[in-house]
Amino acid sequence: METHGAAVTAENFGLKGPRGWAFRGVGIKAEPGSLIAVEGPSASGRTCLLLALTGRMKPSEGHAEVAGLRLPRKMATVRQVTALGPVQGVSELDPALTVAEHLRERAMLQRRYDGSLRALLRPRGERRAAALARVEEALRTAGLDVEMLPKGNRTSVRDLERLEALRLSIALAMTGRPRLLAVDDIDLKLSDAERAEAWDLLRGIAAQGTTVLVACSQAPDGVVLISTGTQPAEATGTTAADTADTTAPIAPATGKHEVRQGRETRAEGADGTGTDSGSTDASEGSEHAEHASDTREIKDTEDTEEGADDALAETGRA
Repeated sequence: METHGAAVTAENFGLKGPRGWAFRGVGIKAEPGSLIAVEGPSASGRTCLLLALTGRMKPSEGHAEVAGLRLPRKMATVRQVTALGPVQGVSELDPALTVAEHLRERAMLQRRYDGSLRALLRPRGERRAAALARVEEALRTAGLDVEMLPKGNRTSVRDLERLEALRLSIALAMTGRPRLLAVDDIDLKLSDAERAEAWDLLRGIAAQGTTVLVACSQAPDGVVLISTGTQPAEATGTTAADTADTTAPIAPATGKHEVRQGRETRAEGADGTGTDSGSTDASEGSEHAEHASDTREIKDTEDTEEGADDALAETGRA
């Protein structure tokens, strides 16, 4: 797959909601094609960080760049070059739909919203063939063989194993050939063997050039690590920022975030109150997430420098 990954950098990056800091003081420096792990326990703000770095949530302080696009100014454009795998409450699979229905829907949305004007003017047969080729490419990247499923592509999502559902979510995300793929809760409900297989899958995607951002409870060796846990820092990372906040009235943030290639760096994350769902509250009453409608319409909200509405530009199965 010819995909040029996105470089990811951040400095003093933070997001605060009415209940306190979800994360604060994050520093990142990752090259294109990196495998970046956001490590921490549930409710440590890791999902909020995932959504903020993909342009789905608006940060409260600091800045970040994804593929050279500065956040929060270029949130809408960042959404166009990034894609979400499974994120609870944001891009979940519909258990009532089959694998084929999910793939067909994503191909239709891809043709309608992501195609260039020149592509839209091509004959219908050519557009269908191109969409099919893209879906097959994404399935190969995700390592999902639909013929091996219990009912082939007519298998319902509710009948998929956890690892199969993960592969399907990743395949749907990769149909857009994103420069950055974000995956939440990679180790949720997986056995040790399945967890190792999932990480091998993500390493393979990163090796092909796509930058991969993953939220997990424990990351393996050899990744760019961002820790949102409560463990003390053991080493100095490439960037670091003190996040102590004794003025916050509720759930003040403590500790600091550090990032470094490999597992040498540990860092203490902001113990904020952001949850691991995509519906975390954001500052100043802005709405950060909207669920898909029954008609599955996509809204691509344009953000201005003044910080207009930063709602999700996803279908609910982004």
